[in-house]
Amino acid sequence: MATQDSFPRLDRKAFSVQQLYAESDEKAFWAQKSPLERLEALEQMRQILYGYDPATTRLQRVLTVAQREPG
Repeated sequence: MATQDSFPRLDRKAFSVQQLYAESDEKAFWAQKSPLERLEALEQMRQILYGYDPATTRLQRVLTVAQREPG
């Protein structure tokens, strides 16, 4: 079972403040990454935002068992 400590943590102390119209280097940073690395980063952000826990997540039951009437 996964614990809360096994999830990636967000370091809220590390940030930078810039002007709204300042040139960003994010586009160049992500252009250097492979498509797989970009998808992995996207999945990590999704898990952080939604608190995804693969050990407790289950598929929703979509089928039900119906009893036939005799006859």
